[in-house]
Amino acid sequence: MDIQETELIKSALSGDIDCFESLIRTHSRTLFAVAFAVLQNSEEAEDVVQDTFISAWNKRKIVRDPLKFRAWLTTMARNRACDLLRKRRTIPLDENHPEIPDPSIPEPEITAKLSGELMVAMSNLPEQHRIALTLRYLDDLDHRSIEETMGLTNGALRGILGRALATLRKTLKPTLEVYE
Repeated sequence: MDIQETELIKSALSGDIDCFESLIRTHSRTLFAVAFAVLQNSEEAEDVVQDTFISAWNKRKIVRDPLKFRAWLTTMARNRACDLLRKRRTIPLDENHPEIPDPSIPEPEITAKLSGELMVAMSNLPEQHRIALTLRYLDDLDHRSIEETMGLTNGALRGILGRALATLRKTLKPTLEVYE
């Protein structure tokens, strides 16, 4: 985190609404990625992001260290998403496992089916693995940013990403072999 971002966070935490809006623009995509990784539903993830920012504004005075703001915000989003998932009491996508694609299907339909397979495989990963993969490959964050966001060491993050990718490869291997 650079000095400019630290000063922005300090100002926002002191009550500067313009600085807080700037933080919303900066962090909303990451929070959405975390919430979506948990919920697998974009509308619910958007609601979680909004709720998280409202709660962050209301609780901003409890943050003592601006360097931990990103992790605090991400943890709030993750916890809100987990609460919503518990209320829903269902596991997303588990019941609607798509068929293995047929090689004779036109290209856009193949892409949609592969995307569905990937979503199913992702939904079956542990939550921390989904979040790490989402932040790294969908939100395109670097390892250091993910470590700060998730509160992990470099080794822990590398282990999580390695295990998650290995699980996805194993799960998706039969589907991908159809297209070789």
